[in-house]
Formats: sequence, C-alpha cells, structure tokens
Amino acid sequence: MLSARSLFQEIVDHDDSFQLFCSIAASGETQGGWENARIAALVPDAMRDLAPKITRHGADEDKHGRIFNALLRKRGLTPVPVPPETDYTMLLERRGIGLAHEKLRREVALSEEDIVVYLAHSRVTEQRAADQMGMLVKYFGDHPDVGKAIHMISHDEDNHLAYCHEELLRLARAGHGRTIHRVLRESALTEIAVYRDVSLAVMDHMGRLLHWPAAKAAALAAGIRAMYAYERFSGWHRMVDLRMPERLGALGGAPATAPEFA
Repeated sequence: MLSARSLFQEIVDHDDSFQLFCSIAASGETQGGWENARIAALVPDAMRDLAPKITRHGADEDKHGRIFNALLRKRGLTPVPVPPETDYTMLLERRGIGLAHEKLRREVALSEEDIVVYLAHSRVTEQRAADQMGMLVKYFGDHPDVGKAIHMISHDEDNHLAYCHEELLRLARAGHGRTIHRVLRESALTEIAVYRDVSLAVMDHMGRLLHWPAAKAAALAAGIRAMYAYERFSGWHRMVDLRMPERLGALGGAPATAPEFA
C-alpha cells in the first residue's frame, strides 16, 4: 500500500534517492537564503523595520541548507546537481513568483510594493513548506537519522508562516489590502501548478533510482494529479487567507543555531 510514510522511508533508506532528496532541498533553501539576504539589503527606507526580520528569514533558510548538506555528510554522501525540472524555486521565479533575481542583483532600493509582493509570495510558499514539514514530523519526527533535523526545520517554517500572516495583516491595514489580495490569489494558483510539475518530476527521478514498477509510478503520478485537481478546485484557499497568528513577533529574536548539523 502506498502512503507518505512508506514512500519517504523508501527514499531515506536508499543512498541515491536520499542524496537527490537532500540535494534538491539544500539547493532550494540556500537559494531562499540568498534571496532574503538581498531583499533585506534593498528594503526601502520607509520599511526598514522589516529588514531584521527578512534577514532572520534568510539566515534560517541558509541554516536549513546546511542541515540538509550535513545529513548527506553523515551518510558519506555529497550533493548532486539538481535536475532543472525539479528546481521549485527556479520554476516559481520563471512563472513570476518571487522578486526577479535580476532586480535583486542591482544595488537599487526596492519599492514598497515590491516588499508587499514579496511577503504575499512568501505567505503562499511558506504554507507549502510548513505543510510538508508538518507531515514529515508526523511520520518521521522520531527517526534516528533525520528526526531532529525535521523538527528544527518545521519549527522555523511555522515561524516564517506566522511572520508572513502578521506582516501582511499590518500592511493591509496600512492600505495595501487590494494588492495583497490580488497577489495572494495569483501566487497560489501558480504555485499549485508548479508544485504539481515538480512533484511529478521528482517522483520520476526517484522511480528510476529505486526501480519502481510502472504500475507504482503511474499510481503515484495519478495521486499527484488528483491532489492538484483538489487544490485547483478549492484547496488553494488555505494558501491565501490571513489570520493573526498565535506566534506574534515570530522572527523578532536571534535565529536558533544548529551546530550539530552545520
């Protein structure tokens, strides 16, 4: 019987699939760290109060990249190139989600609308990250090799999501509500399509590494497409609502370090 638990267990138990999984995850987190660091450096003067929080967000993402690379080292493995079709961050950027890297490489301050758009995009992608890590904690939080790392990353992703809710609600009260509503909807509908495509690509690579029979690969692909159909019909709404989080000021303190992984 196919389940999230059995699928991830199979990936973790095999060196080649674990190597690809951690490499994809590390690459995306490291890219997110760079993006947040550049955004923090380019925040407009009127919104400088956000810079420390964006910096903290980026530091957390960098830490996650180090954690995934450390998990590889513990197994005597090294990172492998990330297949372009599995690069979630790159594919989102190509579809207009996230601030363009060309803009972030300039030494020109961002606009207030850029920051609003960045936070709205982040609210959507952090929902996905928090959901995924929550699932992994549920099934593998006590795993001897990856459990501690999963708990640490999941805690951070919950903080990131809380921060996005809190800041977007504040910005909505300041008059940015219409832009926030539009960008959230556009981002969610784009993200679910990219997530479907990346999931199909990742499972295709895993299937070849793990020598899955055609019937198993087809069943997994059908499940991914069914999830997309659900999200396209109504599930995307969970990615656009805003509510005041229980964790206020979630990115207000110093980031937790991970010396045992770094």
